[in-house]
Amino acid sequence: MINMQRLGIFVAVAEAGSFTGAAQTLGLTKAVVSFNVRQLEQELGVSLLIRSTRRVSTTDTGERFYHRCLQLLQDAESVLEDVRSDHAGLSGLLRITTTPEYGARVVVPALAAFAAIHPQLRIQHVSSSQNDDLIAGRFDVAIRLGQLADSNHHARLIDQFAILVVAAPGYLDTLAGAAIRDLTQLASADWIAHSRLATPLSWQVITPGGESVLFSARHPAMITADSASSLLAFALAGAGVALLPAWLVQDEINRGRLTHVLPDHRFPRQGIYALYPNTRHVPEKVRAFIDFLSDRSGAADRA
Repeated sequence: MINMQRLGIFVAVAEAGSFTGAAQTLGLTKAVVSFNVRQLEQELGVSLLIRSTRRVSTTDTGERFYHRCLQLLQDAESVLEDVRSDHAGLSGLLRITTTPEYGARVVVPALAAFAAIHPQLRIQHVSSSQNDDLIAGRFDVAIRLGQLADSNHHARLIDQFAILVVAAPGYLDTLAGAAIRDLTQLASADWIAHSRLATPLSWQVITPGGESVLFSARHPAMITADSASSLLAFALAGAGVALLPAWLVQDEINRGRLTHVLPDHRFPRQGIYALYPNTRHVPEKVRAFIDFLSDRSGAADRA
């Protein structure tokens, strides 16, 4: 019979990198933690950990076993939470990761509203510009923007948004003619680009006549940054042109601090996706929040 507590102890040791750290996390003694891991290794007949004087690390077998244990423990917790929710509403911990910009503007307000409906549910939001691993980070949901790469996780399209070429009026004043009037001039501009995009300066664009053309900047980016907020700050400072989400720059355009360059050209719309682990049992809290966020986004689009 599987001892779930023992599996949880092993996972804690693997994540902490030490028996002492795992014991502190679990509220157990180091001796109890060490005993349970030894028992687990004896039951399996394999070594799961490499022990040294300073750190504990997983063997190759232990690393594979660690990921399987994570999935098993998550499935078990999800089943228990669903049973509890049948009687007392959603409960437990909902752990979500987003980009800092979209998280603060859209997801955090949605989480606050969702938490008010489900007071027994604890919320943990993690902002990160990196695409953190759902399993290693023990996230229930990740909100991803842009073009979704192939993934082993489930994905649901929540909404879409436009991306706009913008520049500060001060930067445009430095150009000959004080404007960018076509794609050729745009290609020669000073570009500020997102460093985590595979091809940040090459896009399929729909012209005013409805023709789809491949746009590519003539020169490498003058400035690169790894977050949309940094790109926005560079654009506002007059460093060049940037391609940014409409939801991030529209207020600055309305205030006159940024200019929408070539507004009659359309760059490809980007998706907003909810990713969640590909487990046999999807927790009710995950399904409920994704539905809530989707409905909320649809209502905002209709407003």
